[in-house]
Amino acid sequence: MPIPKTEKIWHNGKLINWDDATLHVLSHVVSYGSAVFEGIRCYDTKQGPAIFRLREHMQRLVNSAKIYRMELPFNVDELSAVATELVAVNKIRSCYVKPIVLRGYGEAGVTPLNNPIEIYMACWSWGAYLGPEALAKGVDVGVSSWTRIAPNTLPAMSKAAANYMNSQLIRMEATFNGFSEGIALDSSGYLSEGSGMNVFLVHDGILYTPPLGASVLPGITRNAIITLAEDLNIPVKESVIPREMLYIADEVFFVGTAVEVTPIRSVDHIMVGKGVAGPITKKLQDEFFALTSGSKPDRHNWLTPVNAPVGAASR
Repeated sequence: MPIPKTEKIWHNGKLINWDDATLHVLSHVVSYGSAVFEGIRCYDTKQGPAIFRLREHMQRLVNSAKIYRMELPFNVDELSAVATELVAVNKIRSCYVKPIVLRGYGEAGVTPLNNPIEIYMACWSWGAYLGPEALAKGVDVGVSSWTRIAPNTLPAMSKAAANYMNSQLIRMEATFNGFSEGIALDSSGYLSEGSGMNVFLVHDGILYTPPLGASVLPGITRNAIITLAEDLNIPVKESVIPREMLYIADEVFFVGTAVEVTPIRSVDHIMVGKGVAGPITKKLQDEFFALTSGSKPDRHNWLTPVNAPVGAASR
């Protein structure tokens, strides 16, 4: 389905109409993938619309841009203010917010430094990433034949558009093989991540997830789940994980802004546990949604109310 339109998109300090957010075909980003971006969720809480871990997402956007030598004319607080204003202007209570920093129309050739930096931010309504039943019933996944990007090739810590060509290969292969998603290994053959989400597994009561050195994006939701596990006295280990751990794990699940907390019921047609969300997955999923819905107090200050002033959004 096409992205559902909203009224306004923010571009370089101004709100413009949705249909006016266009690029020249020879913009540097089109040929060379020179863009970094974020995906952020706004939840319809009991206290009103609130954006989850807004400042952390904007800091990661700034970090991603810095790695690629993109100088931004807006700081984290200003970009955060844009997001709250944009959601309010578009009058939606639950949505996905996407800021994009890209190199626009200018010189030809690989060297990007003389091409203008453009910043867009859009939001739209978006439900469960892997389908409405995925959160409750889990998904079937396969280990991909495509390896995640190797160290010192493309920086995995930057949420860059070019990295997602690798993700597309992983996801397309999974789709053609009849799976909902794929899990990729790193260049050493150890567990890395899905096409656009981090992976956790439970074995003997311990929660495991691959370290940043396994070509994983430093996920904002990944960090939240580690924090919630610590709150709930669930031991957590970031460690190198061999592929076969997926087959003998008691529980496996995805986390990410889009996928939220989604159980995995089978890997390569091998059932995970009892083929349903396990007790630790369920406990973390319940806690996550209790916080993001506002039904539990926001003890970690992760929610930014849309109607709260956070600075000057437009220039």
